[in-house]
Amino acid sequence: MSKTALLLVDIQNDYFPAGDWALHGMEQAAENAASLLASAREAGQMVVHIRHENPSPEAPFFRAGSHGADIHSAVTPTTGEPVLTKARPNSFVDTGLLDLLQEAGIEALTLCGAMSQMCVDATARAARDLGFDVTVVEDACAARAMVFGGVELSAQQVHAAFMAPLAMSYARVVSTAEVLKA
Repeated sequence: MSKTALLLVDIQNDYFPAGDWALHGMEQAAENAASLLASAREAGQMVVHIRHENPSPEAPFFRAGSHGADIHSAVTPTTGEPVLTKARPNSFVDTGLLDLLQEAGIEALTLCGAMSQMCVDATARAARDLGFDVTVVEDACAARAMVFGGVELSAQQVHAAFMAPLAMSYARVVSTAEVLKA
């Protein structure tokens, strides 16, 4: 069995154009994630789906029990693929993810999903700190534009600002084509 697992982080309906917290490029990111998913399944790799739920009914998105909190149809889990629910950006916090990966003998993680600046970043950094070899598939991730200190950042700028430091010391940051070619 492969020692690499594919981790799909928060590819949920609210992040798509009709959702409550739409991200720039989410449809393309999901299409790329679907290609990674098909490849991982074909190779017999472990696949883990992570979904975020906000417990408050007043939350702006991913409200528990809502259609927006459901995993998007582009990456629907199949029988036997674990689906873990989290309430924090780091996919390892209170989810059992670490135990699941360790029990399966996983040494390397390939990550994709959303948002680049939150859950993908937090999960990639935590995975590396926990000793996993981490690959982030940047074009299978999506970000949202932000404003801080009066500075407006486009989604592309936010995405790049998070991928660059991940590539510097936390992960191998690659494209979907590079992963599929390997």
